Amino acid sequence: MPSYNVQSLPENERPRERLMRHGPEALTTAELIAILLGSGMKGMPILQLSQSIIATFGDLQKLSEATMAELCSIKGLGPAKALQLRAALSLGLRAAKANPTVKYRIETPLHVYNLIKDEIANAKKEHFIVILQDIKGFVIDYVTVAVGTLSQTLVHPREVFNPAIRHHAASIILAHNHPSGDPTPSPEDYELTKILVEAGHLMGIPINDHLIIGGNQYISLRQLGISF
Repeated sequence: MPSYNVQSLPENERPRERLMRHGPEALTTAELIAILLGSGMKGMPILQLSQSIIATFGDLQKLSEATMAELCSIKGLGPAKALQLRAALSLGLRAAKANPTVKYRIETPLHVYNLIKDEIANAKKEHFIVILQDIKGFVIDYVTVAVGTLSQTLVHPREVFNPAIRHHAASIILAHNHPSGDPTPSPEDYELTKILVEAGHLMGIPINDHLIIGGNQYISLRQLGISF
């Protein structure tokens, strides 16, 4: 069971400290909301409140469209905090419109995890995602190329590299989830990675990493020493 009380976390794991050391890319959406709102209420720690907000609306787009009444219906989110949240989201939307060329750069596996975690971490089926990068490592787009059963995803190299070719990606990163919550790579994960890496070499589109996500954990095959 995760700890929702920020003060119970080691200092170097608290959202504010991690934001200062690593920047916003290293934090989840819920953690950024927790920093914005500052504090929860009795019986509702701020991280629990933030995760409840994300769970209620599903994604930032729907959250940004929420009315005051919808926001205030969440336990622990009163009018003052709801206004804070609406103001921050509105500023973010204005900034995005003012500077549409802002891109997300991937430098560590943690950046990959935070980019797609909210979409697949708790999915009941395996989702196989291909993240497309330009020559400098910035994300062009990411695409779900296959959705499998509870225990496996069947992926063909054609499905993986087709979006990379269409978007003129310089390289790609692979990621998929384990619905069991255990991100430990299976023999099939290793074998599929080997096949796709070889295909990437032939096509001139290298694979930079393959992440496996299970709940709030992830494993990078590159960090395990797999050759890419």
